[in-house]
Amino acid sequence: MASSSSSSSSSSSGSGSGSGSGSGSSSRQQKEEKEKEEERLPIPSKNPLPLSASQEAQVREVFNARVRNQCADEIKAFADCARNRTFTIPFACRALSHAMNNCMLAQATPEEHDRAREDWFAARMTRAKEREKKERRKIEQERFHREWWGLPERDPEQVRRELEKLQRPERVGGKVVRRRGREGGEEEER
Repeated sequence: MASSSSSSSSSSSGSGSGSGSGSGSSSRQQKEEKEKEEERLPIPSKNPLPLSASQEAQVREVFNARVRNQCADEIKAFADCARNRTFTIPFACRALSHAMNNCMLAQATPEEHDRAREDWFAARMTRAKEREKKERRKIEQERFHREWWGLPERDPEQVRRELEKLQRPERVGGKVVRRRGREGGEEEER
């Protein structure tokens, strides 16, 4: 696939150059050099930040969902064939199984994984807002529960710490998040 894109780019650059007989051989040499460079230097990931295991699992879920959506027709055809069958599935649905697997292998590329990772990073703010909303609801429900049953109120300092914890950004890349301290310009590690 990469060779076809480099051949189209080199042919378009060769057609725009002079009409001399040497331009064809030089464009061919440039094409060969580009192909060698592409073989030696793989394109690095757009998001090289290392993620935690749970974050990588979330990225994999996004990636798998994207691949399944792109191959939905093949998956549905195989599932329809496999319905109401038991041990005859490998024999009766072999062609559909191969079609489904080939589609999923074709769609499961490193570029697609990078897109899934970009989608995961783009949804970080949404996840943080949902997490904060969920935690605030939990605190309100606990307050109602304590009031209803006549239990003593929680320590306000502990509630304040939980609310501050919600304001912390998500850790990405295994780095320690540094924030400005309340007093002066000193920094504290979290």
